[in-house]
Amino acid sequence: MLNCSHYRVTPGSKLPAMNSNTLDFNKNEDAMRQSLSQLRTRFEKIALGGGKKSIEKQREKNKLTPRERISYLIDEGSAFIEIGAFAGYEMYEEQGGCPAGGTVGGIGYVSGRQCVIVANDQTVKAGAWFPITGKKNLRLQEIAMENHLPVVYLVDSAGVFLPMQDEIFPDKEHFGRVFRNNARMSAMGITQIAAVMGPCVAGGAYLPIMSDETLMVEGNGSIFLAGPYLVKAAIGEEIDAETLGGAVTHTELSGIADYRFVTEHECLDQVKKIIGKLGPAGPSPFDRTAPAAPSRPTADIYGVLPADATKPYDMLDIIAHIVDGDSFDQFKEDYGKTILCGYARIEGWAVGIVANQRKIVKSKKGEMQMGGVIYNDSADKAARFILNCNQKKIPLVFLQDVTGFMVGSRSEHAGIIKDGAKLVNAVANSVVPKITIVIGNSYGAGNYAMCGKAYDPRFIYAWPTARIAVMGGEQAAKTLLQIQVSALKAKGENIDPADERRLLEEIKGRYDRQTSPYYAAARLWVDAIIDPADTRKVIAEGLRAAAHNPIIENFKTGVFQV
Repeated sequence: MLNCSHYRVTPGSKLPAMNSNTLDFNKNEDAMRQSLSQLRTRFEKIALGGGKKSIEKQREKNKLTPRERISYLIDEGSAFIEIGAFAGYEMYEEQGGCPAGGTVGGIGYVSGRQCVIVANDQTVKAGAWFPITGKKNLRLQEIAMENHLPVVYLVDSAGVFLPMQDEIFPDKEHFGRVFRNNARMSAMGITQIAAVMGPCVAGGAYLPIMSDETLMVEGNGSIFLAGPYLVKAAIGEEIDAETLGGAVTHTELSGIADYRFVTEHECLDQVKKIIGKLGPAGPSPFDRTAPAAPSRPTADIYGVLPADATKPYDMLDIIAHIVDGDSFDQFKEDYGKTILCGYARIEGWAVGIVANQRKIVKSKKGEMQMGGVIYNDSADKAARFILNCNQKKIPLVFLQDVTGFMVGSRSEHAGIIKDGAKLVNAVANSVVPKITIVIGNSYGAGNYAMCGKAYDPRFIYAWPTARIAVMGGEQAAKTLLQIQVSALKAKGENIDPADERRLLEEIKGRYDRQTSPYYAAARLWVDAIIDPADTRKVIAEGLRAAAHNPIIENFKTGVFQV
């Protein structure tokens, strides 16, 4: 536990100021910076897409990379929150990999308007869709639909990756769902603009045509249900791609496209003009005042989280680096202390914060409670707070560092399942926007109760220190080992202590790899792995996005056992 001598009290401050000159702080900061260095190194490799040779081939065709297109499209100096940069990380290695899921996407500002931008990466297997590509594109569309944001598609794709067509084509959450979403968004009044800068083939040809306006680049952009080779095979007709479905064909003959341009820059300039003329967004349903800086320097957040994930710390120190000034007002401060609840402001936006308290605390009965564990009283308090935020139309921010619910006879007899179900019910039925940050552990039902991916957060981000799993690696490995050893003994076989230790390490290593934030981000269990210093920024951008959708459903909960 952190020694109280690490703090000094600032006059007029609700929170103790942290002394950043302690040995523990410096060790924590060094460990975090090493994690961030690893994050940047891995991202730099991903940002190359299919590699330098593939990028050079794009250059020869006067084409930009997807990241260059996005950089030119968004407003200079504005924020771009990339979603799913690590999608597909260390997956599909037998097929040569799929960096960023073959798509670059996120939220950026175009002509002052916050938009979702989706750009195929033609350097990765000609922009073909892998299973993770479909999942990522659907996630980006989901963000647009939930937050009522305009969408800009930068199309450059060869369509479905045929060797894996059975995993991307026919199911509900597969390729075809993209076009269903095109139609649904159109009915919702969400603007969709498609700029065709390369191939747009087969079923993929429907995406630009189901958008509100379609722009094409001469010489490179093409749209057709079947390319020249398939046309020759199917009906014997010989025709080149440009004549079959190029920009001139579709602006002069078919009428499918609305604009054509000689260069990509001209095309992107027109996208900016179109977005710049959109009608104003509706009034925000959420309260906002003038932003204020946090009470503690943002960069000092690196030194708060212990390098050893088993050590306790005070979550109030994390909160102090994220919220405006001293805006955090605790709810039921002296009750249910292993979850912190309270109202605050982030960049002026009113929020309700639900955070796992990781320091050891004393319960109302004088018992010591482990940090990061959800007890009966803390589950009860958090459920009530979530109800209040829904009643008041205040968005929720969840800060996860949870090892699960308390176990044992005392908790079971006190009804921990009942209280946990109450919290899960409140989270599941919450109608205000929810944003989740996985700071450290995210284990078991604690992941659900603290608004994990299955509970529809508008956005969910992870720090490089995040760990997502059913339980911790040590406990899981020991549990699995016991099962394996019991199975061997049932067969009349014995295992010596050395083999048992080796098996334990093998199981733990495999399990630890699956709990890493990179494993989670590869599968889009989280939207991105972020620099902790950017936590305040990504939450604020998420709240700005959520404010575009003024429709908040009536809040109802299911049956509670009280």
